[in-house]
Amino acid sequence: MEMLFATSPSWGITVVRVILGVIFFAHGAQKVFGWFGGYGLKGSTGYFVSIGLPLPVAYAACFLELLGGIGLVLGLCTRLAALAIIAMMAGAIAKVHWPHGFFINWELAPGKGHGFEANLAFIAMAAACVISGGGASSLDAVLMR
Repeated sequence: MEMLFATSPSWGITVVRVILGVIFFAHGAQKVFGWFGGYGLKGSTGYFVSIGLPLPVAYAACFLELLGGIGLVLGLCTRLAALAIIAMMAGAIAKVHWPHGFFINWELAPGKGHGFEANLAFIAMAAACVISGGGASSLDAVLMR
């Protein structure tokens, strides 16, 4: 239990955790519910299947983003949620972003997608959460009391 819920009392990691959680909750809500201009579950899983992911993995990716984001915002099972984010971002790099190089396509050049620099930043943020736990004001900290 301690390995899962123990956490640093740091407010710095709390900021990283909450912001990363908001980002992934929003992206997960796009994929699962179609909120914020997303395609919803059918559209998102359809895309994932079109790039070669099996349907169960496509569903898992959508729900892990949503649930991982919620877990990070709340600081509940922070390490597990952060590991899910790391796995998903590594998969996104491998399946989508790697061929486009490092940089985000800020110019929105036609026919060129975004590189993997944002994914690396998300991986680093999630790795910090794996190392430090949920930080101050997390449900993990409450559970450890």
